[in-house]
Amino acid sequence: ERTKKMNTEHLIADRQKGIGVCGWILVSLSFLLVLITFPISIWSCIKVVREYERAVVFRLGRILSKKAKGPGLILVLPCTDTFIKVDLRTVTCKIPPQEILTRDAVTAQVDGVVRYRIHSAVSAVANVTDVHSATLLLAQTTLRNVLGTQSLAQLLAGREAIAHSIQATLDSATEQWGVKVARVEIKDIRIPMAMQRAMAAEAEAAQETKAKVVAAEGERNASKALQKASMVLTESPAGLPLRYLQTLTAVAAQNNSTIVFPLPINMFGSLGKKSTGG
Repeated sequence: ERTKKMNTEHLIADRQKGIGVCGWILVSLSFLLVLITFPISIWSCIKVVREYERAVVFRLGRILSKKAKGPGLILVLPCTDTFIKVDLRTVTCKIPPQEILTRDAVTAQVDGVVRYRIHSAVSAVANVTDVHSATLLLAQTTLRNVLGTQSLAQLLAGREAIAHSIQATLDSATEQWGVKVARVEIKDIRIPMAMQRAMAAEAEAAQETKAKVVAAEGERNASKALQKASMVLTESPAGLPLRYLQTLTAVAAQNNSTIVFPLPINMFGSLGKKSTGG
């Protein structure tokens, strides 16, 4: 609060000095002129300030009050008073594409969006010539300075953190102008086509490596399962023909065809022994 008060007052004349004797004479003459021409003059003296606006009134070149007037009706004396209206609504402006050089020597074009609003109309009028132009130019400079300290990987992966850093820097710099930066967003990042192809090739190679590792892991697990199955079949010799018949049943269910399969030789041997014994 103390900092805001100092920023508001550092370009405003001390109110204790007053406007002097000549100033009071001019103000009195202005009041007299309003009274003489009343009620015609009242239409030029009364001004309407909208809900989202504030009026900074100057009397003989001095700010009439350290606090802006409005909303509603305000009285402005002819010849001695002037006023400037300030819009307090949130302003959204686009940061033009900025060509930057990242920390790892990669050229990129970055654009963004900044949202801000004026919270002190007196500071916005007294402390800066054009608050909107100054804020936009400062946003461009801050964007280049902050992104120049980041690598390309950090720039692509940490947009949100970088945007918060830019917002904090802008907010502290524009506080003396009566501006509050609400949000900064990095909209788009453009890199050279050759760099895009190199990054795509790198990503494709990484994906192929992962696919080969997954396939090798699957083969290893399958070989372990087959080893266990072979051990079970070894312990139970009758399980192999049953498995053979189950596989044939599954194939016949999928494909409507005639399947010819041989019978195990040991079955013929056992049948021959039975017939001989009988």
